[in-house]
Amino acid sequence: MRNWNTGWVCLVVLSLATLPGCGEDGFGPPRTSPPGTLAPDGRYVVEGVPAWHLIGNALTPGQDALTISVAAPPEAEVVDVWVAGGPGQRLTLDAASGRFTGELDIGALAAGEHEILVAANGANTAVAQKLFNRTHPLYFLLSTDWDFADPGQVSLDYHAMIRAGHPDVKFTHFPGPYTYTDPVLPEVRKAELAAWLVAQRDQHGDEIGLHIHPWCHFVVSAGLTCNTTDSLRFQQDLNGYTIRLEAYGQAGMETLLTHADEIFAQRNLGKPVTFRAGAWSASIDTLKALANKGYVADTSANNWARMEEWIGDGTLYTWNMTNWSMIGDTSQPYYPNTIDKQSGAAPNLPILQVPDNAIMVDYVTTAEMIDIFDQNWPGTALPEPRTFMMGFHPSQNMSVEEYRRIDGILDHADLYRASLHAGPVVYVRLKDMPTVFAP
Repeated sequence: MRNWNTGWVCLVVLSLATLPGCGEDGFGPPRTSPPGTLAPDGRYVVEGVPAWHLIGNALTPGQDALTISVAAPPEAEVVDVWVAGGPGQRLTLDAASGRFTGELDIGALAAGEHEILVAANGANTAVAQKLFNRTHPLYFLLSTDWDFADPGQVSLDYHAMIRAGHPDVKFTHFPGPYTYTDPVLPEVRKAELAAWLVAQRDQHGDEIGLHIHPWCHFVVSAGLTCNTTDSLRFQQDLNGYTIRLEAYGQAGMETLLTHADEIFAQRNLGKPVTFRAGAWSASIDTLKALANKGYVADTSANNWARMEEWIGDGTLYTWNMTNWSMIGDTSQPYYPNTIDKQSGAAPNLPILQVPDNAIMVDYVTTAEMIDIFDQNWPGTALPEPRTFMMGFHPSQNMSVEEYRRIDGILDHADLYRASLHAGPVVYVRLKDMPTVFAP
């Protein structure tokens, strides 16, 4: 039984003299400073304090409050709590449940681990302790590069399986405009693929970005002469597929982007505002063209060291090693310098570079991706937002092993979802990132 005669005792005393220690419940206000000692008492059961709480930003709301609940033994008249060394706060006894409850504001707490202490009846000894973390988000980006005109039904089915197994996931699709200039692909299939992309966007909130390998049928349809000599793999590529995108310079790239916009508009795909260059072969002129054509983010900066499979096969590996030499497992978003695409020093281009730090599942196993994930989030509170970017190539030949790799890294990330207060992971689209990483 709680609060039986204590209040009457205080009233009698107060009629004779002032007694500052007595309040409506027979106790004075909560102590300002936390209890000096901790002696855990198993009869006090604290709930409502999950381990992880996000620090919000312009994109992601913060998890700035928690509802604490304390079950206490009958002799507990009042229960007070102290959050992160702050002043004491008195909980309210809920008559229905018999528990002491309260809403605690944690929005002002910085990133890191914080303590809640619980004491009863004004004592200077805490009877329970709870720890929780405040952290900035780890933004998980799942992207797809359409290298070929038709990504194949097998790979589209894998998308559905991924979404079914990981419902929080958002895709950033990078289709190629050459799907709609390929003279071999039937019009009915082109229409099906456009309808599929629109459905992913409108029904699931996915993003439709842009990916360009300079296939000749697309380049020629844009009014340019197709480059067939600057290949990353062959002496000559008459299809244009393996040609470095940088070979088209800024003016040529702007022409290709304008034509891609026209094609996407005709197919109801909307104006793309994010990009990844085929083979990651973007130059500073490529980025300038993107910025001039309304693109807000690019993810061509490549974690080249993870694609050792290409060593000795053409120049793809060495080109990326040279041109993205500063990019690695933990590289994070930046605004490129107007001359040096790897530098974030001013003056900057108005386009965010989000490095492809977990690269594509063609080149990394699930274990490798988990290693990169763990480097970007070592299990402690993040002092600032971070990104984990990965992707895959939808194709007719997409294997079950590639699907399993994707499923494996998502299984790992799902364990730490912020939506479950289990960690910092938030699934997002690339176009959302400039909201977080402002110029």
